[in-house]
Amino acid sequence: MSLVRVQNIMSNELAKRTVFSRPPEPPQEYLLNDPADSIFVGITKLFSVPFTWTFASLTNPHIAVVGITGAGKSFFVKTFLIRASYIWNTNAVIIDWAGEYRAWVKQSGGTIVALGKGDYINIMDLSGMRPLDRTKQIIGSLEILTDIEDYPEQKRLTTEAMEQAYLNAGFLLAETPMQGKEVPSLKNVVSILEEKLQEGNYTYPAELENAIYRIRQFAREGEDYFARTSTIDLGKLASSGLVDIDLSGLPDEKFRALAALFVLQTLKEKMRTEGWSAAKGLKTLVVLDEAWKVASDDRSDAVMIIREGRKYQFGLIVASQNPTDINEAIFSNVGTTIMLRIKFEKFLNYLQGSLNFSNFMRKEISKFGVGQAAIDMSFQTSVQFPEVFLLQKVVGEIPLDVYTITIADVLNAQELADPDVQKEYYLEKMDLNSKVIQANINSEVINNMFKELDSRSRNIDIRSMVQLMVNEHVNKDTIVELLRSLGLSDAIITKIFVYIA
Repeated sequence: MSLVRVQNIMSNELAKRTVFSRPPEPPQEYLLNDPADSIFVGITKLFSVPFTWTFASLTNPHIAVVGITGAGKSFFVKTFLIRASYIWNTNAVIIDWAGEYRAWVKQSGGTIVALGKGDYINIMDLSGMRPLDRTKQIIGSLEILTDIEDYPEQKRLTTEAMEQAYLNAGFLLAETPMQGKEVPSLKNVVSILEEKLQEGNYTYPAELENAIYRIRQFAREGEDYFARTSTIDLGKLASSGLVDIDLSGLPDEKFRALAALFVLQTLKEKMRTEGWSAAKGLKTLVVLDEAWKVASDDRSDAVMIIREGRKYQFGLIVASQNPTDINEAIFSNVGTTIMLRIKFEKFLNYLQGSLNFSNFMRKEISKFGVGQAAIDMSFQTSVQFPEVFLLQKVVGEIPLDVYTITIADVLNAQELADPDVQKEYYLEKMDLNSKVIQANINSEVINNMFKELDSRSRNIDIRSMVQLMVNEHVNKDTIVELLRSLGLSDAIITKIFVYIA
């Protein structure tokens, strides 16, 4: 039989003992905000408190979303943009690397700018800027995308040719232009450089030839996506509701990055020109999804929007499978980080080291289901509670239905044993629907596909999925396009068709 011993303990002694542990969740007053001035995201896991997001008490309105494919990144982004438009009438510009948002934006009544598929942007358009400033921006983009910074003479020649093109078109370099004047294009810049070469007086013709080659790659016939008259009003880009800049039709990463950098530059200047207003919430949200090239460089205007956006009511949402692809200046300064399912230990190490969350939180993140999330919020003032907390699931306008496509049936024993080979692909219903629409598969076939998928509890092996499309008389090129959009390599696609009747 044990005895109960009663002691008198001073309060300062009691304070030294770990009697209670603060739960890893902010107090209710930090989670529940005015519903007329905040965005509902979901229910917290520990105490089932509705979480509504507002940046009023945060360091800034910017958001980083990280997680593997199928974890719920695009579902969160779409839900957030819809609710921001409801609550604050927020505009949104999506820089859409792979055309992932195109079908959704179209269904939502937004505007599609399909570069490489009929739309063009003249990167020498001024949109109210001085020609001198636009020239510096274009050269800055070339410094990020090419090695022009290593060749100062080529940089000088290119800069002078751009300035001369503006002068030839009747612009004054240091003055804000009048509306309605026709701007030059990169083709004019190439012509000026070629004329200089033909004159034969230049001391270093090789430098001049290389400068011409560098610009001509963006102005040659058939690839002059940035050297023709713009098909959109760039000055209205930040105030046109929901806009998808679809970059999937451009030939390679360099072209996509140039378009993305130009759009960011234009939005940044628009942000500064419009200035602050007394309206609540956010005027414009800019979305960068898997845009590693422009989200990883210190010189990108994404960094400038991060630094200045709050005072102009502009927000940036950057989403990636790989958090290390996001520039440290961006990742360390966003006010909110949404962590969905993370697969690789090195990514968890990076996140834990950056956000300083507990091992308990790390274990929870590593076993997340689709849509479950850990959220980190950076408050303006010091708080006495953990800033990282768990969400049961992101709650959207429609249910977060997820389909699983397995490819184990086409892998060999070595590939099956390799932990770095992806064997399952998780796709939200909205994303899968968007991808099959994008592949121009007709609606009757799409409906039949989803009926079959639903009958299999939303889980199908890749051979059965392809056989289903073949049976529906979808041609091979269309199927290949769809499989590539899902992330499958050409080697895997070739293996699939070996087994198809």
